[in-house]
Amino acid sequence: MKLVKLETFSTEQVSFVRATADTGDIGWGQCSTYMADITAQVFHRQIAPHALGCNPLDFADTLQLIQEREHKFPGSYLRRAMAGLDTALWDLRGKVEGKPVASLLGGSPGRVRAYASSMKRDITPRDEAARFCRLRDDHGFTAFKWRVGAECGRDRDEWPGRTEEVIPVVSKALGDGIDKLVDGNSCYSPARAIAVGRMLEANGIGHFEEPCPYWEVDQTAEVRAALAIDVAGGEQDNEYSAWQLMIEHRAVDILQPDILYLGGMHRTLHVCRMGHAAGLPVTPHAANLGLVTMCTMHLLRAIPNPGKYLEFSIEGPDYYPWQDGLFLGTPYRIEDGHAIVTDAPGWGVEIAPDWLAGADYRCSERN
Repeated sequence: MKLVKLETFSTEQVSFVRATADTGDIGWGQCSTYMADITAQVFHRQIAPHALGCNPLDFADTLQLIQEREHKFPGSYLRRAMAGLDTALWDLRGKVEGKPVASLLGGSPGRVRAYASSMKRDITPRDEAARFCRLRDDHGFTAFKWRVGAECGRDRDEWPGRTEEVIPVVSKALGDGIDKLVDGNSCYSPARAIAVGRMLEANGIGHFEEPCPYWEVDQTAEVRAALAIDVAGGEQDNEYSAWQLMIEHRAVDILQPDILYLGGMHRTLHVCRMGHAAGLPVTPHAANLGLVTMCTMHLLRAIPNPGKYLEFSIEGPDYYPWQDGLFLGTPYRIEDGHAIVTDAPGWGVEIAPDWLAGADYRCSERN
């Protein structure tokens, strides 16, 4: 079997990839979200030429070859484009073998505990608490994450005093028996992060994500050493060297790769193995309801060191209008606080034809 065609269907935010083998078998994947139309150009220029003609059922070495052939272009765009190839070929293999990707990875379909993940900072503490309580009561979520500080905020808050208010207001409203997480999104200096961390400890919050600029590994390590709660990070990192540095410096308690930022499932599995060797759990970043969350669900059903839960975005079309209408049916549903990996082959999702019809189309074929 050989890979003979790679197609992209793209908007500014989303680019789906369709991979076709010479047998007629197909698989669907996704390049990472955001500036996805640019990523699609990278895909056809720097991914497809190396991938066409490969064995779509055994392609780990093809990904390595791409990295070597494109060694002058390390970094985010190449990895985001590689993810489109990787995820499409996992789906293709699953459909050929009649198995979900979780089973191909050595795991199985089934339930994955989810935490309800807020993306909003422009929401008042009272409104955040109220919607969390509704989700707890209506869908059975037993874990929640909300935002503190401002994104890459240089110690500034989204508005003065918000962090000091949102921490106790949301924590108290959720009550006991709920896992509570917060995300700093690279906001703080070590001193301010430690001060905020003390507030988290005092309010029963056990997870502090990306407290310092993520590229300043020593700063995050300083915060981790000072606090009793878990410090997490890694969502932005897309090169193995960054993960090695993070692990060697004991900068975090929890690794958080994003499958599509990192370059796909094969590369994420490598990071999971690095974490497993170091005794660290993996709770991936999956901050929207594109394909990344489905990929993460399958991963967590298979690796030996999964974290406690799946990140599950609670934001709808008002926050992510581009999420609307991506898939047929309802691939994402929460039952008693859990997401479900079904036994459907591949990723178990079908891209909506109407969405595809409105996207920009490009094709690379083997002559």
